[in-house]
Amino acid sequence: MDLLRAIAANQGFEVDIKPLGFDAALAAVTAGQADGVIAGMSITDERKKVFDFSDPYYQSGVQMAVAKDSDITSYQDLKGQNVAVKTGTVGYDFAKQLGEEIGFTINAFQDSADMYNDVATGNSAATFEDAPVLQFGIASGNVPLKVVTDPEPGADYGFAVLKGHNAELLQMFNDGLKNAKDTGAYQQIIDRYLAIDDTAPVDNSFWTLVKTSIGPLSQGLVLTLLATALAILFAMILGIVFGILKLSTNPFLRFLASAYVNIFRGTPVLVQAFFFYFGVPAVTGQPLDALTAGVITLSLNAGAYITEIVRGGVQSVDPGQMEASRSLGLGWAPSMRRVVMPQAFKIMTPNLINQFIITLKDTSLLSVLGFAELTYQGRIVIASTFRSFEIWIVVGVMYFIVIWLLTVLSNWVDRKFNK
Repeated sequence: MDLLRAIAANQGFEVDIKPLGFDAALAAVTAGQADGVIAGMSITDERKKVFDFSDPYYQSGVQMAVAKDSDITSYQDLKGQNVAVKTGTVGYDFAKQLGEEIGFTINAFQDSADMYNDVATGNSAATFEDAPVLQFGIASGNVPLKVVTDPEPGADYGFAVLKGHNAELLQMFNDGLKNAKDTGAYQQIIDRYLAIDDTAPVDNSFWTLVKTSIGPLSQGLVLTLLATALAILFAMILGIVFGILKLSTNPFLRFLASAYVNIFRGTPVLVQAFFFYFGVPAVTGQPLDALTAGVITLSLNAGAYITEIVRGGVQSVDPGQMEASRSLGLGWAPSMRRVVMPQAFKIMTPNLINQFIITLKDTSLLSVLGFAELTYQGRIVIASTFRSFEIWIVVGVMYFIVIWLLTVLSNWVDRKFNK
């Protein structure tokens, strides 16, 4: 990211960086949601079929690391063991081929921090990772592993764009990279991460970590609340409309409402998020930002559950209420609005509060789209500190406080208006 920012400053273009998992980053480029990817992506013949690459900006290789107290010293010692790798990487391909020869199984992860923790906790015996990433993590003091092999001869890293697209951006990257190397800026960036002074004092205390991370985590919390509020607003509209349609005497309208509910209750939220963020733009050619795709996903998903809540609430109202209203001369719509729905909402309130809380928690799934909510910001902090245990505690506490406050507020509203 530092290299890309330096190149952007030199070449005079702006860059908006979206830290995603490796697989999601490639999907974002192929779907047109991102212009390029720079994520330790090795230049291979297979990838050249889909992407155009820049000049190499770093030469790396796969390296093996184990827990500090491990007796494993070679690849042969991995026979019958579990090995942690990151999906979609050269390390994964290397481990898969080696595992077939030696006889070990693979545990695949999306993030380096999770992979390292799997080894540190003893669930995996070793990990294969790109050498610079692994060396930085160990040198920072936050990855309790040790390297036991030299890096394997590896491919070069390159900046990639979708094949046949963004040729101007690729040329600007190459020109900026050459300038960075000529001026020494490139080497300064490399030294910033890999030439770490072991004698320099490092404050790795928990409270220092909280102090440095609370800013981005708070920004993520604000976006979490924004996405939740928008999703709940649209979900309520959808839930009321389709809930009433499910009670219609028209079989087509009932079928339409049932199909909507079955589709969005019968598929995982994450699949729906990928569909709207990656799938729809790939078909329509019109990109969606992460907030829009996320709100659409959460609204449609929560709306399906609220549909059933509304249907059940309306059916729980004594049918005599509608009959009495109609006998007094009110039409069906005014009777629903003034007589049935107010009573139904009293019945629905506990279930609606529960659905609101579920929707707030489901915003964490939007982190895979690059939406900078609370979980996403937590992943960003972990990516630079590798201290996932402490950060997830802080993130969990923040979620708990917000949900507790939402519950208290909802219960107060329930008591105030549903006496």
